[in-house]
Amino acid sequence: MTSKLASPTLETERFTLRKLVCEDAAALLPTLGDPEQCRYLLRAHFESEEELGDWLCDPEWDGRSWAAIDRANGELVARVVAVPAGEQTSELGYITVSHRRGERIAQECSARLIEYLFTEENHHRLTADTDPRNVGSNRVLEKLGFRLEGHRIESIETHIGWCDEYYWAMLAREWRDAKGANS
Repeated sequence: MTSKLASPTLETERFTLRKLVCEDAAALLPTLGDPEQCRYLLRAHFESEEELGDWLCDPEWDGRSWAAIDRANGELVARVVAVPAGEQTSELGYITVSHRRGERIAQECSARLIEYLFTEENHHRLTADTDPRNVGSNRVLEKLGFRLEGHRIESIETHIGWCDEYYWAMLAREWRDAKGANS
């Protein structure tokens, strides 16, 4: 099923988030083609730009993808996604290109997407799943204000075998309360 929702252009302090297109595979392949960078993804790394492009633009996928573009140099630096996960709920995901890790790109871009989903689309709840060993991704979710709701043991089979999952969530009211406290 294809998502009927648009992926509108969003702005952060440093980045423009625009709809991801198949041609973005070229910029993402160095990261998504690296087995180490894909260790915590559900599937193994990609072998070619064509394979990655087909996956990024799969018409059966019902999520939405944004490419984060660095306004300073036009470089694609991350992919962020929102996947329907129930009534007024989406699951978030993100990956930063490997040579730009550590610059808080996923945090900045995800924060803007969270704001959009809660304020413009009136989401009630956002979720995220991570591998407990993925320290960087877990840290991003903590900084964004997500709450760890559970630790599922060997709950998902991936390309590296059966893996544990952390289950994260944030409610719109929690986001608004945190936003008010930080104003």
